[in-house]
Amino acid sequence: MRNTKAKFSLAFLLIIIVIGIIGPLIAQDDPTKPHYDALLQGPSADHLLGTDAMGRDVFSRMLYGTRITLIVGVIAVSITFVLGTLIGVASAFIGGVLDNILMRIMDILLALPSIIMAMAIVAILGPSLANAMIAIGISSIPSFARVARGATLSIKSSGYVEASRALGSSNGWILWNQIMPNIMSTLLVYTTLLIGIAILDTAALGFIGLGAQPPTPEWGTMLSEGKEYIRDAWWLATFPGLAVTAVVFAVNMLGDAVRDILDPKSLN
Repeated sequence: MRNTKAKFSLAFLLIIIVIGIIGPLIAQDDPTKPHYDALLQGPSADHLLGTDAMGRDVFSRMLYGTRITLIVGVIAVSITFVLGTLIGVASAFIGGVLDNILMRIMDILLALPSIIMAMAIVAILGPSLANAMIAIGISSIPSFARVARGATLSIKSSGYVEASRALGSSNGWILWNQIMPNIMSTLLVYTTLLIGIAILDTAALGFIGLGAQPPTPEWGTMLSEGKEYIRDAWWLATFPGLAVTAVVFAVNMLGDAVRDILDPKSLN
């Protein structure tokens, strides 16, 4: 609670989560229902954030989009966390040939930017929100596995692990009682940062038509639809863009704060 960044970023993200949960209850209208008598109307009392080219209420679509964006970010990062941790820890703990094979594969995948890899995976699987989650989760595995491997190697070579081996502790006991608890802080910080990247990648895939498909009210898709009317209907792209920026910024601030809090050398 003494960390200012943590307090403000966490408070903002809790508000976003609450909006995502209760959004459908406070939405003014069905986010996918067109109203052809209210096309491209600016923000007003009837439509707080205006309407789009099909007369759909932008405020309602933003509320529904909050839930979609958060779900995609969490599920995608969960895929990354589980598979990345498994690969990284197994590679470092077992070592030898397995380590060389897994890390060379990760090196090859790291040669591609994560968003390019995600685009390639979605292109193979087909554009949809579910495939976008899978693609974003898989595309972040190489970097996460590298982080998990580095943290595991650091703990594996520590004195207390060597002492446990000398006392006859099994590899399974050392893994679950000494290595995993001590690398979780590092993995937690990186996981927090990856949520922001996942949200940004989700919006990017939606923007280029490889993520959520219309009329799904996802922020990236809304940005893509709004770019066609950027001169005449500024609100269509402005509000989704600000939402993506604010949430990613808050997540990154929280990740930075968590790193400071979990760092034993930090004075915060």
